[in-house]
Amino acid sequence: MSGATPSRTWLRWLTPWPLSALEVWVLAWVVHQLLQPWGPIGAWLAAAGVGAALALMFAARWRRLIVALGFPVSVLALGSQGALPAWLWLLPLALLWWLYPRRSWSEAPLFPTPAGALQPLPGHAPLAPGARVLDAGCGVGDGLRELVRAYPQAAVEGVEWSRPLAWLARLRVRQARVRQGDLWADDWGAFALVYVFQRPESMPRVWAKACAEMPPDRWLVSLDFAVPEVEAVVSWALPSGQLVRVYRPVRNAAAMPPK
Repeated sequence: MSGATPSRTWLRWLTPWPLSALEVWVLAWVVHQLLQPWGPIGAWLAAAGVGAALALMFAARWRRLIVALGFPVSVLALGSQGALPAWLWLLPLALLWWLYPRRSWSEAPLFPTPAGALQPLPGHAPLAPGARVLDAGCGVGDGLRELVRAYPQAAVEGVEWSRPLAWLARLRVRQARVRQGDLWADDWGAFALVYVFQRPESMPRVWAKACAEMPPDRWLVSLDFAVPEVEAVVSWALPSGQLVRVYRPVRNAAAMPPK
């Protein structure tokens, strides 16, 4: 089976995310309708249980939460809206798809950088005035805002795949230059510091890209997730329990984490 996990094996019948979430929600509704003879409470519990059980097959916790809550939230929404059509609960999915297009679901979920998280950064990673700083995957701009506060003399930039989110980030952080684009297609060699708030699965790729493109006197900063098998130059904990880690890219194949 070439190392396939049980959850991935069972999920082969599902289409890619986020359509797989829709499939689970539809199945929960089918179960709910078929079990109406059990009574409304029994049918609801069974359908919610099916949704929760299938949610456990997803690897990411945030996806599990979205899948598990889809059916109960839709029932509550429909119950409070009276005679509105049953398909109305699909509208939030359409909105989510527009805000966060399919390609973005393979990257980090939309979680903000906490206020003050990067305040100590200039003391550990000093930059010359006018240095270029990149928030790779800037979302709605929380990380950009903290980078501008930390480095008011720097040229702070952000790149975000979702056009609506890039527009919101541009609107919220006027001091930064924000563009829609692919963070993996950028050349990081032009930046003195690159900041990421990705997923654990993305960190080996982030490190490989930084080491391949950035000179060794530059900085890579990661919130919450470490580069496997690589020791940070410095790190500090936030009140939320998250960690900020600062790395120096190394142009040496031996420094790359194992795949």
